[in-house]
Amino acid sequence: SELRAQDRQPSVVVLENVVGALSSNDGKDFAQIADSLRQNGYRFGAMVLDAVHFVPQSCPRLFIVAVLPELAPELAPELATQSGLERSGPCAHWHPKRLVEAKLSLPKSCQENWIWWNLPTPPKRTQVFADLIDTESSSIAWHTAEETQRLLDMMSPVNREKVLVAQRSGKACVGGIYRRTRLGVQRAEVRFDDVAGCLRTASGGSSRQSILVVNGSKVRSRLLATREAARLMGLPETYALPVNYNEAYSLAGDGLVVPVVRFLSRHLLTPLASQSVRLSVAA
Repeated sequence: SELRAQDRQPSVVVLENVVGALSSNDGKDFAQIADSLRQNGYRFGAMVLDAVHFVPQSCPRLFIVAVLPELAPELAPELATQSGLERSGPCAHWHPKRLVEAKLSLPKSCQENWIWWNLPTPPKRTQVFADLIDTESSSIAWHTAEETQRLLDMMSPVNREKVLVAQRSGKACVGGIYRRTRLGVQRAEVRFDDVAGCLRTASGGSSRQSILVVNGSKVRSRLLATREAARLMGLPETYALPVNYNEAYSLAGDGLVVPVVRFLSRHLLTPLASQSVRLSVAA
């Protein structure tokens, strides 16, 4: 509101958060964000972009994009798709059920300012988790046989069966492991679906992802290397990482997946910014 009073209000605002922000505090947090944007003169819409469409990491994130009315003048439904940046209704690809429900739970005044942003379908991802893993890496120590066995012993029957299936597959399989507390018991949960779990900050042992390499009877494990974490974030090999493991892992876990932001920028933010510049010049 201060920037608005000073005539320095940004024409485009982008907010990012975890998807849980849609339902936190019984939806009141999301409603407060929406109402604050409305009160400051913005039209807005939200999307859920999952990094899994771009890199082999499951990491859905909520993006809220708000614009001043002059950048999104298609207030009439029949004109909603005229610019190509808006659509007349939700798209299942970017507007999952929980987002649609959150939108419908907003006050009427906020819903009247809502925009269903239009994004194209992303290109098919070609990489899998194993492609980013150095199975013979010496940059980080592999667990001892005893440490690997402890991880296996921490698995529930369902997760242990996943390892057995991988062993029987006749091929080398790379899985990601997180340690979680279930009903007061620490468990190791593994996935072999060619996708890593969502990276997190290295605030504790349970938040650091490990890998499990299974090749028949041979089973090895170690922490995910920081360079591998960087690859999962879409960072180039030349990106300089901190030497300290926790600092480098936290850098990745705290960041946004580069191809996701690039996609959003190319198909929505850059066109909106260009439109803002054209309007400023015309004025």
